[in-house]
Amino acid sequence: MRVRKIPLPLPNTGFMHRKRNTYYIRGILVVSLVVFVLMQLHVFNYTDSREMPMISEPANDSIDAMLSMVPSVLHKFLTPKSRNHTAAAPMQYNNTSTGRYNASYMDYYHPPNISEIKQQIAKYNELQIVLNEDTYGPLQNDSVIIVIQVHTRITYLRHLIVSLAQAKDISKTLLIFSHDYYDDDINDLVQTIDFCKVIQIFYPYSIQTHPNEFPGVDPNDCPRDMKKDQAIVRKCNNALYPDLYGHYREAKFTQTKHHWWWKANRVFDQLDVTRYHTGLVLFLEEDHYVAEDFLYLLEMMQSSIGSLCPQCDILSLGTYLKTFNYYTYNSKTNKKSLSSQYASSLLTSSNLLGYNRNKNRNSQQLSSHASSSSSSTSAANSFNKKYFNENNKEKVYVGDTLTNNNNNNAHIINNHHNTITTSTTTTTDKSAAQQSWSYHVLPSLYSVYQKVEVMPWISSKHNMGFAFNRSTWSNIRKCAQHFCFYDDYNWDWSLHYVSQQCLKKKLHAMIVKGPRVFHIGECGVHHKKKNCESNQVIAKVQQVLRIARKSKQLFPRSLSLTAASLVKKTKLRKGNGGWGDRRDHQLCMNMTKSSNES
Repeated sequence: MRVRKIPLPLPNTGFMHRKRNTYYIRGILVVSLVVFVLMQLHVFNYTDSREMPMISEPANDSIDAMLSMVPSVLHKFLTPKSRNHTAAAPMQYNNTSTGRYNASYMDYYHPPNISEIKQQIAKYNELQIVLNEDTYGPLQNDSVIIVIQVHTRITYLRHLIVSLAQAKDISKTLLIFSHDYYDDDINDLVQTIDFCKVIQIFYPYSIQTHPNEFPGVDPNDCPRDMKKDQAIVRKCNNALYPDLYGHYREAKFTQTKHHWWWKANRVFDQLDVTRYHTGLVLFLEEDHYVAEDFLYLLEMMQSSIGSLCPQCDILSLGTYLKTFNYYTYNSKTNKKSLSSQYASSLLTSSNLLGYNRNKNRNSQQLSSHASSSSSSTSAANSFNKKYFNENNKEKVYVGDTLTNNNNNNAHIINNHHNTITTSTTTTTDKSAAQQSWSYHVLPSLYSVYQKVEVMPWISSKHNMGFAFNRSTWSNIRKCAQHFCFYDDYNWDWSLHYVSQQCLKKKLHAMIVKGPRVFHIGECGVHHKKKNCESNQVIAKVQQVLRIARKSKQLFPRSLSLTAASLVKKTKLRKGNGGWGDRRDHQLCMNMTKSSNES
């Protein structure tokens, strides 16, 4: 008997319906992705056509080109004026109704002698005249004091002054120029400043005023490389006390540390206009260059210190950038290597910091005559909105290939042999020694949300464009003996030793990732390689700031604290030497004693 099969309807599980829906969703996603890619390519190409002229434009380091980037009213600071007028024009006719010759052109300029220089220095330091105080009023307690250490490099100083003149709120500050060399041309330049209050102080124990006696070079000083036994037999000065490496003092290397310590004591404890000031004191040098928003950003950092870094003692605006590598993310430049370079930069902590650390730990630099990642929190400070453009999508990136830098120098000291040589680089890799002004992709350092990081203060990284207040100075001054007796002629390494060995709490710094203080004196003095003339470095810095300005990345809206790169804990290093002479120890200590007595 045949069994008849009766078909039974299966329950409707919705499988086919779900399958169709899946196809639809996938199709929509694919179409959306294609549309998104096409839109990005459109924006990419549109911005390229608009921005490539700016990015690819080479920096012109000619005088005319540099002057064109400076307001005409500031050209007076960049125009040298020779004093030896009669050498060029023995008789200069005076176009007046009298028809007489200008008597000022009849006389040669005679530089002051040592006795006259000492008299002038004593007069300046005693009178403490604040220029332009009648125009800008007395110093306010919340105003920033800017202390500039000056030696002889007037060309760099001219550009520093021009950059200061263009800074927002510069009229509220007090500029203190601390000189260790008396020069009438430099004095005239400083005294032409009319955009803020100015005062000049002069380090009274300079080599210039003591050429044949301590702290200059005494004829009976022991030669640097003389053996201790020979020095004892010869009975030369300080024969019993060479430095850590068996060498005797060189005056030209000790002056910078003496000058820095003297000016800090002078500003915080001696000058009538500053001795009771409790606001920030910012330290600059003659071969620095500032961005127009450096004061704005410094104020923002100070107001955010309570929320972002309660333990911070120092605010740092500078980074040693040997190459200024900029790139806008819309540019076609180096597109092929974009992803690999960006990944590499993200993986390299030294690039995140803006440094390429020197792997040769025995190599440290000497100073000859100047000065030695993810966001976690955001400080929402209410600052003037007129500096921002919310719809602006251009971003600027910066990076560098600089090695550990110590006091702007081109000399290297090997701690094992303690020998000084002249070099154009501190890198061990010759390929890295060549300066490159090309554009590369690196993590964003300039943004309307400015990145900052917090870490212990490191002398060779955070010694440029840094600021602290009287409270921090009081703690440092109590450690004067550690500073003055540490066998290292560098003031910054000596301060680092103070932080490590004397202070109850080590110095901590808040460092801005997009630098507002640049070092334009890295080249030009000792380095004679291509792209190393002073004008080229200055032109590059001007171009960097021009791009950042056009990209609306200056005057940030708020600060964003980023995770700092891990810093290896290292044992305390020996000093660089050059500071074994007991006369240097005593002079250094006397500067602090005189501060306390005043």
